[in-house]
Amino acid sequence: MNAIDGDRKSVLILTPIKDAAAYLENYVARIEALTYPRENLSIGLLESDSRDETWALLERLRQRLDARCRRVTLVKKDFGFALPPGTPRWAPAYQLTRRTILARARNQLLFRALKDEDFVLWLDVDVISYPADLIERLLDVGRDILHPHCVTAPSGATFDRNGWAEHGTKFLSDYRGSGRPVRLDAVGGTVLFIRADIHREGLIFPPYRYGVENSAIRPRHDVWGRGEVETEGLGVMAQDMGYQCWGLPDLEVIHASA
Repeated sequence: MNAIDGDRKSVLILTPIKDAAAYLENYVARIEALTYPRENLSIGLLESDSRDETWALLERLRQRLDARCRRVTLVKKDFGFALPPGTPRWAPAYQLTRRTILARARNQLLFRALKDEDFVLWLDVDVISYPADLIERLLDVGRDILHPHCVTAPSGATFDRNGWAEHGTKFLSDYRGSGRPVRLDAVGGTVLFIRADIHREGLIFPPYRYGVENSAIRPRHDVWGRGEVETEGLGVMAQDMGYQCWGLPDLEVIHASA
């Protein structure tokens, strides 16, 4: 293992995965294409409850990740949750349970993979395109919590609508062209950059409804009522801890079409 370059911040990429075999090859290729130096880059992935060959493929890709990152952590942790066959992941009846499990998976991965890094980059496996200098761009902004603009086509509508302001009425597409970071009350997890010490201070992805006394939350969620869960809950929790979340409406990352 190479020593960390003291002139650069160390970054840990974290990705929870499930039934992701169709995306893993491209995911690893995009990691390999990053311009950030190997000695300052670590990666952790947690696989859970897959019904395809995700874990076996991830193990086969391990060598490529080892060559690109100074440290690789692979975690297998099942939670016993699966949507009925043919059910879309956004089906309202399963949203609270699905988001709760995802929050638990993110927290498991965070606690098992984070070591000495300065920043954590949460990166979903089905984000299929982003700039090779993404990490450098995020560091240059100089904020504690940053949420780039996740779309499915360049200049398209906001895909990750978990990042919002004004009680869930404003999304990053509403601020496009501003050329600057904008304040957000909640964030999405497709691509999310967080200073690691904030996680060490207790910032997690709440696997329960959080923030019912915070004035920034939405009046009521259509499925689970008041309070925010998972990434939105993290945004509200960060605010309660005294940290501001920021969005980057003009830094686009491309998500696979739903």
